[in-house]
Amino acid sequence: MNKPTKKKNSVKKKSGKVIVQKKKKTAKGKPAVKSAKKKSVKKSAQKKQSGKKSAKNTSKSNFSRKSSAEKKGSSSVKKTSKHSSSKEKNADLLEELVSRGKQRGFITEDEIIHIIPEIEKDLDDLENLYEKLETNGIRVVGSNEMIKMEVDATAENFEKEKARKEKNRQAIEEGEANSSDSVQMYLKEIGRVPLLKSEDEIRLAKLNEKGDLAAKKQLTEANLRLVVSIAKKYVGRSHNLGLLDLIQEGNIGLFRAVEKFDYRKGYKFSTYATWWIRQAITRALADQSRTIRIPVHMVETINKYIQITRRLVQELGREPLAEEIAAEMEMEVDKIRHIQKISQETVSLETSVGDSDDESVLGDFIEDTETIMPHQAASRKLLTSHVIEVLSELTPREQKILKIRFGLEDGVTHTLEEVGQEFGVTRERIRQIEAKALEKIRDHKGISKLKDY
Repeated sequence: MNKPTKKKNSVKKKSGKVIVQKKKKTAKGKPAVKSAKKKSVKKSAQKKQSGKKSAKNTSKSNFSRKSSAEKKGSSSVKKTSKHSSSKEKNADLLEELVSRGKQRGFITEDEIIHIIPEIEKDLDDLENLYEKLETNGIRVVGSNEMIKMEVDATAENFEKEKARKEKNRQAIEEGEANSSDSVQMYLKEIGRVPLLKSEDEIRLAKLNEKGDLAAKKQLTEANLRLVVSIAKKYVGRSHNLGLLDLIQEGNIGLFRAVEKFDYRKGYKFSTYATWWIRQAITRALADQSRTIRIPVHMVETINKYIQITRRLVQELGREPLAEEIAAEMEMEVDKIRHIQKISQETVSLETSVGDSDDESVLGDFIEDTETIMPHQAASRKLLTSHVIEVLSELTPREQKILKIRFGLEDGVTHTLEEVGQEFGVTRERIRQIEAKALEKIRDHKGISKLKDY
């Protein structure tokens, strides 16, 4: 009996506030204890039922979420399995791009398209690539900006070279300074000309076809920086052609490209002009770089010979033989030896040797194999006098026959037939006269002097 009373007391305690409120609300002042108890019990039951329902709903929602997550996970696994190989490849290529960019501090758009050609189709990958390059401090540069950077770098190199070349206060220093100043001025001048867009190139090309000289000039001046970037790659290949000379030859090729450009083909002018500029520079190098000119097709053969020779040196660890080079180039050995001979650089005999104070030149140290040494000249002079002494015992006809036959006068020997035609007799008759004259010489008393020679 004590237990139920405790429960009632607890209910009274819990619902005490409600009972007090109900007492206040009743109009006649009657107590509403029983109704308050019923209402509180009902509310607690409703709370329990709502809690059970919410628990069921949450369990159902959790189950549905798990099933949907499993479905999504399975579909995503399928999708990722399809594209995992391509993403792995792209990741490797991306690392290659990042390593390139870290070395130089920038990377070009052409390099991105060349290494990952399908990146333009997926904008998410492209954005991720740009974000990764930016986080590594790598700048993405366009082709036009790249040309401008090369020109600026060339100008900086010339400034450094100018600062390095402060050796003397004579005319040599002034000449070098003037040369670098002229290059600097030229680079600054062409740097002021803005680059053209593809629409501008087409518009100027149309005007150029109609004979508009102003359009032709504008199209030429806008691409002078392209000539500098190409000519810079050929510096050092010839002692006779410096950077300014190469730029001038490249400009001639640019003029030809402006005349021949056809905008209807659909390609950019810079792509077309590059080949004309290279051709003009390579032809100038072939024509002017050597003292003895070598044909253009032979220059290409020599370049191929040099490349194969260098590769064989690395593979064999020694200088390759002519036969080994001939097997690689699929040529005859005599042809390879001919290439080796003509590929040698010509050197001036007036080249100074030793210190600047020494006036010796290279020609002073090269032996002239054609010049007769003094002792040889004296020996020949004595031999000539002894031969004349021996021939004096012969008849004039015999002397002349022996001189023509053995070339004692001009050093050119003749056959019996040729000597017979000279004297109007047969070759047999000349042979008989020769044998008779030689018999007389053997019996001459001064013949012993000729045995020493």
